[in-house]
Amino acid sequence: MSGKDLLVPFDHQQSAHCESGVLSNLMNFHGLKVSEPMAFGIGSGLFYSHMPFLKMNGIPVTSYRILPGWIFDRFSKRLNVRMKRNKFRTPQQAMDELDAVLEKGLPVGMLTSVFYLPYLPKAFRFHFNGHNIVVFGREGDEYLVSDPVMDGTTRIHRAALMRARFAKGMPNIRGRMYYPVEVPQDVDLVSAGMKGLKRTARDMANTPLPMFGAKGIGFLSKKLRNYEKDLGEKGARAALGNLIRMQEEIGTGGAGFRFMFAAFLMELGQKAGRPEFRDHALRMTAIGDQWRDFAYEAGRLCKGRAEAHITYASLADKLRDLGVQETHFFKDLARSLS
Repeated sequence: MSGKDLLVPFDHQQSAHCESGVLSNLMNFHGLKVSEPMAFGIGSGLFYSHMPFLKMNGIPVTSYRILPGWIFDRFSKRLNVRMKRNKFRTPQQAMDELDAVLEKGLPVGMLTSVFYLPYLPKAFRFHFNGHNIVVFGREGDEYLVSDPVMDGTTRIHRAALMRARFAKGMPNIRGRMYYPVEVPQDVDLVSAGMKGLKRTARDMANTPLPMFGAKGIGFLSKKLRNYEKDLGEKGARAALGNLIRMQEEIGTGGAGFRFMFAAFLMELGQKAGRPEFRDHALRMTAIGDQWRDFAYEAGRLCKGRAEAHITYASLADKLRDLGVQETHFFKDLARSLS
């Protein structure tokens, strides 16, 4: 590590979601002005899955987005952005390469474990190896960090950053870092946005497997209805609590992604001269409100504070209805784009 301090003039903007937020901030640094909703939409970020075969801390994973890294991949492909990606065998190699890129005057995106980021409040630190941040400088043994979930920049000690970049568990991130090396300025955001929108509508409406897409919401509702019978009271509360965390804390979640998708529809409709997208956006916002209501009621039941009418069966009914609404929404959206 060279002794001199390094500082890249990076404009931090707080974001709703780490991957789309980092992507938007990196593109803005390189002169391509793209809002976070547009980055999310062009990357076809919205999806849904409930996977009993994939577990985190012993509980099936529920996801409200496509796989980590796919927003970057799809966005880059649709706008011809060339990204440099690295994994490393050792923490020392990872930090040496980070320093080398910073010396070139470039900010660096990377994957980290939320649990080992000491600047986050303890309540938000849990074992999740998929949090994107940007490092844009170094002063002594501390690195300057733009974390999308924070309202301002922060810093982290070298040893703590090494630990966060090489946390054990799934996925095995191995110091993964990335940064743009070629960002075209003359791009067609409307064309890229329409491609992203069509892909999202198709995947949500027509994915054949029952645990994926809009139909996966109904799939989970059937599981939720039998939580107490299948898992017992303690197990049911643990599973429900994890479901809320997946929805509201990991990667923005159910309502947050719906609101961002609605913002994408609004912006794309304005850019493309498609005023009917406003109606789709309002409809999706209303669905997002219902996801937030579901999380609120589920949280009260999980903590033992629920009114008598809030039960696992009533929550399952809400999920079933949300699944029906999203199925109709994305089928209608797909038809309007055909």
